[in-house]
Amino acid sequence: MVIATVILIVTAFPLAVATLVVATCLGRPVLFRQERIGLHGAPFTIVKLRTMRPFDPARGLSTDASRLTRFGVFLRATSIDELPSLVNVLRGEMSIVGPRPLPVTYGPRFTGSEKRRHEVRPGLTGLAQVHGRNALSWEDRFRLDVEYVDRCSVLLDFRILLRTAGVVLRARGITAAGCATMHELRPEHGPVPGPAVRT
Repeated sequence: MVIATVILIVTAFPLAVATLVVATCLGRPVLFRQERIGLHGAPFTIVKLRTMRPFDPARGLSTDASRLTRFGVFLRATSIDELPSLVNVLRGEMSIVGPRPLPVTYGPRFTGSEKRRHEVRPGLTGLAQVHGRNALSWEDRFRLDVEYVDRCSVLLDFRILLRTAGVVLRARGITAAGCATMHELRPEHGPVPGPAVRT
């Protein structure tokens, strides 16, 4: 919580500027909220800056790629859109480091071993994020999430934080190939209701 507070203070100015630009370009609401799976499977509401226009097929805004704004691309590349999630850390719903929280609608799609990712608090960054971010396949991502659960330590968290800085500066793995966000997890299980999946 101390780290989250320090980051919020240090990033207060860029966050304020980004919030103003989002409000100007996209209007309200400025924040994106979505129910995610937390520690031991408990749901919580994650908070981020909006990066997409509203779903509107009549205006050609029916895909993630068409809805993602240029400023939204910048926010994701720099991870500034994630800064409001520090509030989730302060609430004890998330950690700085841990598996990225996924939508509650994905709950039934996890295998038994994949559910182990919920044995620790979800994080702003994690082992999967420093090994490819959204460019990873779901299988590789879950493998790294479970590996983090097995190896979880202060030293590992420190290493992940150091690597996260490099990943953000190089703006790698922001999107999956052919997709503005992440490919849907096991779409054969049926469509996921609600907003686009963002991780």
